[in-house]
Amino acid sequence: MGIKFRLTIMSFFQFFVWGAWLITIANYWFGTKGWDGAQFGAIFSTMGIASIFMPTICGIIADRWINAEKLYGILHILGGLTLFYIPAIDNPSTFFWVILLAMVFYMPTIALSNSVAYNALKNNGLDVVKDFPSIRVWGTIGFIVAMWVTNLTGNKASANQFYIAAVAAVFLGLYSFTLPKCKPLGKTAGKKSVSELLGLNAFKLFANYKLALFFVFSMFLGAALQLTNAYGDVFLDDFKLNPIYADSFVVKYSTIIMSISQISETVFILAIPFFLKRFGIKTVMLFSMVAWVLRFGLFAYGDPGDGLWMIILSCIVYGMAFDFFNISGSLFVETSTNPEIRSSAQGLFMMMTNGFGAIFGSVLSGYLIDEFFTDSAGKDWQGIWLTFAIYALVITVAFFFMFKHKHNPDIKGNAIAH
Repeated sequence: MGIKFRLTIMSFFQFFVWGAWLITIANYWFGTKGWDGAQFGAIFSTMGIASIFMPTICGIIADRWINAEKLYGILHILGGLTLFYIPAIDNPSTFFWVILLAMVFYMPTIALSNSVAYNALKNNGLDVVKDFPSIRVWGTIGFIVAMWVTNLTGNKASANQFYIAAVAAVFLGLYSFTLPKCKPLGKTAGKKSVSELLGLNAFKLFANYKLALFFVFSMFLGAALQLTNAYGDVFLDDFKLNPIYADSFVVKYSTIIMSISQISETVFILAIPFFLKRFGIKTVMLFSMVAWVLRFGLFAYGDPGDGLWMIILSCIVYGMAFDFFNISGSLFVETSTNPEIRSSAQGLFMMMTNGFGAIFGSVLSGYLIDEFFTDSAGKDWQGIWLTFAIYALVITVAFFFMFKHKHNPDIKGNAIAH
């Protein structure tokens, strides 16, 4: 098999594992187990908690002591075994701790998969900016396929969703041992400081003003991503409370509607090389931020009736909002750092987005929604989404004025950060 095809298989199953349960876990929690809503919010925080320390730690390990593809495989196997255990849990407290353990194993694999792919592409003389998006797009396809498999097989509220994810995770873990070797490059000879021995050099990236600012804004955008993951599906489902929309397609197949967002991703991922080459990282990130404003703003005024086009359009612009930030950001970090700290740098990016960003978004949104937008009649979704839209707009304006970057379209893709 060609190197790109082998990496494509990795990317597909990387996100298939996540998509099999992430969007539908609420249906299992509330519909099947009948557990309390207050405790459910903590489930989504597990991704953020795990992302604060695990991607960075695993990145350091991969840069100094063990091949990235081997560590990647071990983590997926352990994560799969953890997912196998979830259906046996009969109380929400234990469920939280087991999901947290599953996320401890899963979250660092996202950054490690990037490192493995970038390393393999470079070693084969390929351009990461040009060739990686066409591989990464299959991750989104894997996520979509998993969502549809879980939904259309009648397992939207079933424990089987975790078995589906577990089998895929163990398979991916075993498969990863066949991937091209991604050896540690940070264990060179010579006298080293304690910081260097521990592989903490990646944190020096915060001393670079541009990268530090980039990481901070990544955290704020990571919060925006958490908002749409946590509340998107339940927002559409809540239209059932309105008799006019109770039997609408949007209510019955809310997960399918939400999957339009992932379908949109497949288009925008493939457009990344053109946009990075033509406009540069700053403009591409600004496109992402404006798309987040539209994502939330369209949700604010959409409905399953005459406003259905707004819901659909919101799902479409999500592709730009997510990809132009997440994928382009990962490429920017890759081209801004030395190979010796490749995995550590990707871990830092994950820590800021899915770690601090996710927790910040989860805690702040939970407080605001409960305090200002919830009453006996339910949630004021228009007020919620408009607040999120204003949040994204403020970030956009601040990034425009604070992040300085001069783009040179004549420089080849592997040097986009210069």
